[in-house]
Amino acid sequence: MGDANINEPEWDRDFADEPFRSRGMLLGPRAGAEELGATLYELDPGGAISPYHVHYGNEEMLLVLSGTPELRTPEGARRLQPGAVVAFRRGPEGAHRVSNPGEEPARIIMISTMRFPEVAEHPDTGTVLSMTGPAEGKSFPEGTDLPFMDTVMAAMQAAKERGPGG
Repeated sequence: MGDANINEPEWDRDFADEPFRSRGMLLGPRAGAEELGATLYELDPGGAISPYHVHYGNEEMLLVLSGTPELRTPEGARRLQPGAVVAFRRGPEGAHRVSNPGEEPARIIMISTMRFPEVAEHPDTGTVLSMTGPAEGKSFPEGTDLPFMDTVMAAMQAAKERGPGG
């Protein structure tokens, strides 16, 4: 495995369409990391890397390399300058979204602990993500989730109906 080089990116992900309009190079796996994730993103003007979201199992940290991306947090939105470093704790206080309303591309690095399973939430849509690995898991749009105890009781009833070993 060769060394990853952020100055000569080999893009692993290319999201050319709205609303993302960005590219990503997975630095963590390329560098051999097992418990840390890091991704170099290049955001085109008007691009973003994700919806506004909350992580309940992982912390993240943002480093701005170039451009002036916009960061939305619970405190509001603000433009970041090259060199800015911002951490996002687990839970609602760490909610965030990074976008690029500027006229030039912006490059950032997002670093994350990689604890799975993980639960993330998109507060704007009410969607909850149950993540079993990077970009793996299930999405529960608002209105499709059921109360926890109802699902446990339904599973218990189904096992009882299947009989022994069910």
